[in-house]
Amino acid sequence: MHALKLTQIGNSVGVILPKEMLARLKLEKGDTVHLTETPDGFMLTPYDPAFEEQLALGREFMREYRDTFRALAK
Repeated sequence: MHALKLTQIGNSVGVILPKEMLARLKLEKGDTVHLTETPDGFMLTPYDPAFEEQLALGREFMREYRDTFRALAK
């Protein structure tokens, strides 16, 4: 667990992430992160939860119509 301090950045307030944390999250300057509320608190992640949900729906659709896609690919 890392304790992070809030810092003034222009007219906003931001959090500075340590290099080790950026490396583990595979993030670089300019990347986007998503903050989501969970039952246990908040989660900071580089992955968009909405995109993940859409991807799961797409996979479900492709699995359901697998035979149709195979026939169309011929």
